[in-house]
Amino acid sequence: MFLGHYGIAFAAKRVAPRTSLGALTFAAEFLDELWPILLLLGVEQVRIVPGLMTTSPLDFVYYPYSHSLLMALVWGLVIGGVYLILRRYRRGAWVLALLVVSHWFLDVPMHRPDLPLWPGSSSPKVGWGWWNSVAITYSIELIIYAVGISLYVRATRASDRIGSWGLWAYVLVLAASFFGAGFGPPPPSARALAWSTMAIWLFVPWAWWVDKHREVLAFVDKADNGNRTLPAAG
Repeated sequence: MFLGHYGIAFAAKRVAPRTSLGALTFAAEFLDELWPILLLLGVEQVRIVPGLMTTSPLDFVYYPYSHSLLMALVWGLVIGGVYLILRRYRRGAWVLALLVVSHWFLDVPMHRPDLPLWPGSSSPKVGWGWWNSVAITYSIELIIYAVGISLYVRATRASDRIGSWGLWAYVLVLAASFFGAGFGPPPPSARALAWSTMAIWLFVPWAWWVDKHREVLAFVDKADNGNRTLPAAG
């Protein structure tokens, strides 16, 4: 899944309005942000197999440190814990932790049975294989993405022109990246795939920048009770 993770990050702004969209995006996509680094370091492995699945040629040979359920839980606790120490915003910390873990659960329907439960060769692997259906893949991705954007737009408003056109440029570039990967040729090599995937890190500061130019609507801010005496979170 790709757009769906960003859709969940958008939606999470309504739950943790004092947390930046940049932080929410970082957490929702963290497993995929970590994965290409581990590929380049030789810690994890992937093969390019054209035709392996209808909408994905990727054979995830070994990726227990970025994409096992146990490590998703560990990374979620680490990221949520660090955020809590830095920002003292308990709700935001929990939301970030849950976003990291949500990545694994959103991947399960799409992947083949290649997602491990924990690191180790004996770990069972799960996946429902919905990437074998073009209709299901694109429907799920676009629905989650659209709902998330809708919730974000209803929870915030642009404070200047950057908050408006910057957001929609971000939305369109994400969508173009998704369709480009889906309808383009397979990556020429695993290393090329890893380097191109590193580009998703750019969406984190972009999301932060857009969010800085939007303000949370009063009814959403009011719902964020129990934290009003704390300094603004990021």
